[in-house]
Order: sequence, then C-alpha cells, then structure tokens
Amino acid sequence: MHLETERLILRKFEEADAQRMFLMDSNPEVMKYIGMPTLSDVSESQNVIKMIQKQYAENGIGRLAVIEKASNLLIGWSGLKLLTEEMNGYNNVYDLGYRFMPEVWGKGYALESAKASLDFGFNGLKVDVIYAHAHSENLASNHILRKLGFRNTGEFTEPDGICFWYELNRENYL
Repeated sequence: MHLETERLILRKFEEADAQRMFLMDSNPEVMKYIGMPTLSDVSESQNVIKMIQKQYAENGIGRLAVIEKASNLLIGWSGLKLLTEEMNGYNNVYDLGYRFMPEVWGKGYALESAKASLDFGFNGLKVDVIYAHAHSENLASNHILRKLGFRNTGEFTEPDGICFWYELNRENYL
C-alpha cells in the first residue's frame, strides 16, 4: 500500500523506521492525549512496527508511515486500521488515526494525510462509514476531524479521560 500527496508519501512501515518512531513516541508532548505511557526503549517501537505489520497481513490494512518528501524523513503515521477489538461499542469498523512529531505540527500534514486515507477508504475500499476518536482535550485533533467533515456522535471514557467519537459517512465526505 502506497499513497501520495503533494508533500507526503504514506507507505507501509519497515523495520528501519523504528528509530524515528521511537523519537516520536518517547516524547511526552506527542503522547499527552494517547492514553499510553511514553516509550522508553527503541525495542518498544520495533514491537509496535511488528504489530502494525501483522495488521497488514491479517486485515489488509494498517497505519502507514508518513514520509515528508522535502526531507525524506519519517515525520509520523496516519491512516486507517480495522478495529478488531471493541471500542465504544464498535468493532470490525475502519478507524482513522494520525500522530506526528512536534516539529511538523501546524503544517497541515495531519489533514493532508487524513484526506488521502479517507479517499482510499471511501473510493478504494468502498467503505460506507469511517470512524475516528480523539481525547476531548486534544483541541488540534478534534479540529482536524471536524474540518474533514466528521460528526461527533458521542463520547466514551478511557483511563486518561473523555474521548469524543466521530463518524463520517461516504455521502458526507468533502
């Protein structure tokens, strides 16, 4: 799987991505609203990549590494994954997610990569509804989801607080 936008390449994760992934997931600012502790060793990132690669094999889809064309560096991840474990009463649905390094926050990369993923989901996979969720205090992520056309349809409680649940129907997609 390979998606491309004007400024980004979205591709499957590779083992070589572990160091950059660790740089992101060991940052407390990045992990603030994720509900998981910061990573403390690069081997944890290697395990995350193996888990994502397993999702590719089992579900045909998973989060994608986001490479900035200008720098050729991994700057985050974005994309769809199949929720195989229940979340907010839903499972076996497609979930949009993204996470980026702080140095690229505010550059529109989350929006740009999410649009590519939604296009793939609605037009490539022919999915009727795509879901997403964000911590209630993560104002930037909630803003991006609303800008993409997602509708807040509820909330649920996670150990670290309230999360908003969003859905986007194919016919309402921008």
